[in-house]
Amino acid sequence: MRLTEASLSRFFAVKTTGGWEKTVTSLISTRIVLKKKPIHSILVLESLKGYIFVEADNAQVVSETVSGFKHVKSTVPGMIQFQDIEKFLVTKPVISEVSVNDIVEIVSGPFKGMKAKINRIEAAKSEVTVVLLDAAYQLPVTINANYLKIVEKAKTGAA
Repeated sequence: MRLTEASLSRFFAVKTTGGWEKTVTSLISTRIVLKKKPIHSILVLESLKGYIFVEADNAQVVSETVSGFKHVKSTVPGMIQFQDIEKFLVTKPVISEVSVNDIVEIVSGPFKGMKAKINRIEAAKSEVTVVLLDAAYQLPVTINANYLKIVEKAKTGAA
């Protein structure tokens, strides 16, 4: 989508039951096709539970389209600016956000669910060497940075 198109678009938020966003989107899509509603797009963000975003010409069309569905709680009054949604669409690689001594949780692989402290970062390979905190002894392990979720940033500065 080009910037000029984004600035002309009107986005409206619809509050749903958490975890039912994709089901609600499917129901809305069916209604759009059957009743030929002027909805341009529907957006579900994995990182934002309980909300979907609908692109349409006005709020009235969105309200009519989503009314009556079980897991739709309400429509949020007013328009949502594209800039507010855009930050959720562009994801930064995890390797660019981590630093040495950060506490992370491993979200995939054989050490899934364990917490670790970052020892070394190899940005070129997108790998980090971590020391498992949940292990009985210090065990350095090299894993892909995409398997990490930051739990706590390292404290910087001297006291």
